[in-house]
Amino acid sequence: MTELIADPDLLIDFRDVSLVRDGKTLVGPVNWQVELDERWVIIGPNGAGKTSLLRMAAAMDFPTRGEAFVVGERLGRTDVRELSTRIGMVSSAMAARVPGDELVSDLVISAGYSVLGRWREQYDEMDRAQAADILESMGAEHLADRTFGTLSEGERKRVLIARGLMTDPELLLLDEPAAGLDLGGREELVDRLSVLASDPDSPALVLITHHVEEIPPGFTNIMMLSEGAVTAQGPLDEALTAENLTATFRQNIALTRDDGRYFARRARRAGGHRRGE
Repeated sequence: MTELIADPDLLIDFRDVSLVRDGKTLVGPVNWQVELDERWVIIGPNGAGKTSLLRMAAAMDFPTRGEAFVVGERLGRTDVRELSTRIGMVSSAMAARVPGDELVSDLVISAGYSVLGRWREQYDEMDRAQAADILESMGAEHLADRTFGTLSEGERKRVLIARGLMTDPELLLLDEPAAGLDLGGREELVDRLSVLASDPDSPALVLITHHVEEIPPGFTNIMMLSEGAVTAQGPLDEALTAENLTATFRQNIALTRDDGRYFARRARRAGGHRRGE
C-alpha cells in the first residue's frame, strides 16, 4: 500500500475528510487545500459543521474518514502537542478559560509555552518585545497592564488574536471572532484583520463567520457549508454569489459589494440577485 505523504506547499490538506459522531456526520466529505498565502472564510448557518471543520484543522479532532494533513503532519500519525506552536487558534471556548485576573501581557507572552496563566516560565527581553509589538499591531498595546476580566468584548478578541500570533504560527484559525461585538467593535476588528490579511508575512488565515459583512478585505477564498456538506468553494470573488448563499442558507439572498465589503439581505423576489457593485 502506497504511503500518503504531505504536500509541502499546503498548510491544510483534507482528502475526502468526514467527522462522524454517534452515527451523525457533522461535516464532510470535504476536500480542502490551504496554501501559505491564502486567507479563507468559512461561512454557513448554525449547525453547518463550521466549528467541527476548524477543530480538525486545529488538530483538536481527528477525522473519522479520509486523510487530513495539517502544517505538513498527518493527523493520527503525529503527536499533536508538537503542533501547538505552529497553529494559532482563537475561539470563544478559549476566552472562557482565561482567568479574569490574568494580565493581558502575561496572556499573550505565555502562548510560547501553550499555557494559560503565568507560573514559573522564564521570558527574555526578545519575548517581551515581541508581545508588545503584536499587541500594538492589534491596536491593543495600551491594554498590556489591564486584566482580562476588565476588557470589553472587542478588546478581548483583539488580545486573543495577539496571543494566537505570539508563536509566529504557520496557520491562524479564527472561530467567529466578531460574535458578540457591537458595530464599532466589529468594524475595528474587521479593519485589523484586513491589515493582517494584506501582510505577506502573516500566517495562512481561516475565519469562521455567519455573516458576509464580517469578511475583511484581503481575504482570498471561501467555503460554504450547509448541514455538514460543502455547497460552494473557491476564490472569494467567484464563489461568493447570491445563488451560492441562497443554496447555503436555504432562503433567497441578495448580495451587494461596496468598497471591498460584502452585504447580504433577504431578496425581494425569488432567485436572489447577482452581486453588484
